[in-house]
Amino acid sequence: MVRKLKYHEKKLLKKVDFITWKVDNGGQENKILRRYHIRKRDDYTKYNKLSREVRELVEKIAKLDKSDSFKSEASFMLLEKLYSMGLTGDKVDLETASRVSASCFCRRRLPVVMVKSKYLKL
Repeated sequence: MVRKLKYHEKKLLKKVDFITWKVDNGGQENKILRRYHIRKRDDYTKYNKLSREVRELVEKIAKLDKSDSFKSEASFMLLEKLYSMGLTGDKVDLETASRVSASCFCRRRLPVVMVKSKYLKL
């Protein structure tokens, strides 16, 4: 037996559409956490936040005028920084910088790099 819903609970349920309910990316997140052996979910959320900030920065730089000297300077500095951090493979254009994701940050963690270079075996 289920108890009867109170007034405020009924009111809240009216706002939620269960038919077109959108599922969050919890499956994708758990998959990445397992793949890169990340124990704390906080680390993954930090990586997500960083990648989102990089994408927003790329969008802001892309909106600048082509003739502006600051655009070329800022894009060069951003691409150089991402390349030196190991997040991108080349320093060609802003399109590669816009594809930076949380997985790119996870790949640069020390345990993952050591397993990839065959110093460790899991």
